[in-house]
Amino acid sequence: MSFDAAPRIRRTAQNTQFTYNLSRRVNHVQAYPVQSPQGATVLIYAHENGVTLVWRGGRRLKSPKTKAGQSKANGTPDDVIMIIDSDEDDQPPAKAQSTPKYADAPSFEDAIEQTPYPEIIQTLDLALGTSVLHVAVVPMAPCAAKDAAENTGVPVLAEKMVFAVSCVTKDVYLITLPLTPPSPESKARTELRSDLLAGKAGSGAWGESLLLLGGQSRHSDGLAMNLVKPKESSGPQQTRAVVAAHSGQASGTLLLWEVPFEFPSKQERPLEPFQTEFLPHPLSSISFNPTHNTQLLTVATNQAVRVYDLATSSLPPDPDAVGPFPPQGSWLLSLYQPFARPSSSRKPILDAAWISHGRAVFALLADGMWGIWDIDGVSPSAPGAIISNKLKPGVQGAALTAFSVSGYVEGTSLLRSMASQPKENQLGEFAPMTPHTRRQVTASLGSANTLDRLSSVRGGVKKIALPQIGRSQQDESLALWIGGQDHVCVIPAVSLFWDAQLRRGHGGGVNLFSGAQPTRMVKLLDLATGLLGERCCGVSLVLDTSSGERQMDQEGGLPVEVLIQGETRMVVVRHGEDGPGTKIGGVVDRRRNRLFSRGERSDAIIVHGKSDRVASMTYNLSTVKSGSLRLKQLSTPQHDAVDGKDDSQQLAARMRNGFGFMNNLDEAADASPDLNRDIEAEMLDIMEIDQALDSMEDSRGSGRKKVFFEEG
Repeated sequence: MSFDAAPRIRRTAQNTQFTYNLSRRVNHVQAYPVQSPQGATVLIYAHENGVTLVWRGGRRLKSPKTKAGQSKANGTPDDVIMIIDSDEDDQPPAKAQSTPKYADAPSFEDAIEQTPYPEIIQTLDLALGTSVLHVAVVPMAPCAAKDAAENTGVPVLAEKMVFAVSCVTKDVYLITLPLTPPSPESKARTELRSDLLAGKAGSGAWGESLLLLGGQSRHSDGLAMNLVKPKESSGPQQTRAVVAAHSGQASGTLLLWEVPFEFPSKQERPLEPFQTEFLPHPLSSISFNPTHNTQLLTVATNQAVRVYDLATSSLPPDPDAVGPFPPQGSWLLSLYQPFARPSSSRKPILDAAWISHGRAVFALLADGMWGIWDIDGVSPSAPGAIISNKLKPGVQGAALTAFSVSGYVEGTSLLRSMASQPKENQLGEFAPMTPHTRRQVTASLGSANTLDRLSSVRGGVKKIALPQIGRSQQDESLALWIGGQDHVCVIPAVSLFWDAQLRRGHGGGVNLFSGAQPTRMVKLLDLATGLLGERCCGVSLVLDTSSGERQMDQEGGLPVEVLIQGETRMVVVRHGEDGPGTKIGGVVDRRRNRLFSRGERSDAIIVHGKSDRVASMTYNLSTVKSGSLRLKQLSTPQHDAVDGKDDSQQLAARMRNGFGFMNNLDEAADASPDLNRDIEAEMLDIMEIDQALDSMEDSRGSGRKKVFFEEG
């Protein structure tokens, strides 16, 4: 096994990080959208020898000891071996050397064990004999295996997973594999130990099948796939898998293959692409529309984001064409990013993704700017002009430049300062080489390479659809990263975030990184704790199935887990557990959940914040309870209330309660017929002012002089 099943757990003030150390360098990581029948989430990561599949969570596999104990309990305690003589024993059996195909039948526990985090149930290495660069899966909402066939109309997806990989040897494969994890007995077979190539991908040892897609002269720089059902006008057609790949061949090439799910196990020649599009500039990423499954979003870093439709041809239909799709597609729309001032070039685009179920596009620029292009007019505010009405065959030049909402990622001001450096001495006038002008020349030379420096910035955008609850609209979560681990942000609910940003632009007072958690952008902190010195190479999203009802609870953490791709590590970040951000408005839940049961030891390194908080002190000033600064209520005899007199007496007694001398002050202030009575002396005596003055005189320092003034 090349995968460390036990993660190293590190808890910070904001999140909990689970670090999985790998024995290979990771090139790409993808989460498969369909869960396995026993409830596990499948992670696929590419490395230098193929791909590795990881089943995380769900019901555990039964151990061989448990199976042996069950079989012995059901059978006889003492097995008897019986030998029956037969004349046919002398004849060798026909085809004794040909062994039947191995059929795996794994058994699982009856229930899912409640653990603080999903455990690794099983792993499987598919060796391709070459380095795999990219992995592509179908852009569908995460669902269970029983719901996959109903949602897609493809029954085979309930039992098998389908994904595409691109290799460094310019080969692209479409792979099918059972969703159920293999049993430990299948991985311990003797034929796998005797031959090193027995478990190679394509041999059928794991129930897998490979289809080679050819037609490239260079390795792919990006990969995408989708399930496409041809239009009814082309006749009754079954749903097919369409794989798209782009490479730097020539000035840029886009290739598309269409594959039926009933492809043969043995292939004589590679499958050729049905569409080849030569581009003026190479692409940086591609992605299929989850709703309009024939539309492909292409990103050219220094040019624009464009939408390509493989089923709509800009040319007249060819009657001699064979196949469910035309031999050539059409470009529907161009989305242009803002300019990098003061230059006349546009800002480089890091990545873009479909949001709002394929009706809008979220873009991330190299200077930290993000924006949303509203294509179908799905803005939460009053809908504007719908640009999609212009997307008809033959229409050229349909474009969109203005963002519906836009902003900047926190902490990326350095990138913006690089892009806004002014050019000095543009007129070419002579200037003496003083220290001041030397600094100006240095700044002007640096500003000439501003776009080149921005083009070297790395980043990406990933989106995942959230499960629908009740009749509410299905929302989405989005993760973006720029530069590295210091700028990784998550938008929990895209529609709520979009609405909050529109209200902020209209004076609503909603901040980008403040407000209720579903309406703001959450920045992940302290990611270096889990990466352990490695750089961030990519970000993906995994649905948090371990939290149960907490997924869509606005008072809980994020509904997703963020998968950080390191160089040789994968870090799963669970935000909002035992730290700030757990409650709306930043209310902190300081309860410490136990990651392990009592008595169980672990080598986990847990990082806690400072806990030297001063306990709050309460002062009780009530006159009823003991221990207060006031005296208790005076005990007065209770009499029957006659004409309301009892209530007034109780009120007067309640008003007299307080400091002790107040009752005597009331008596001293009463008018008295005794004219010889010295009321002033009595008040001074009652309030003990004389004694206080005497004590002040006695407590004076020895170094001071006492001055007395005589009366008269």
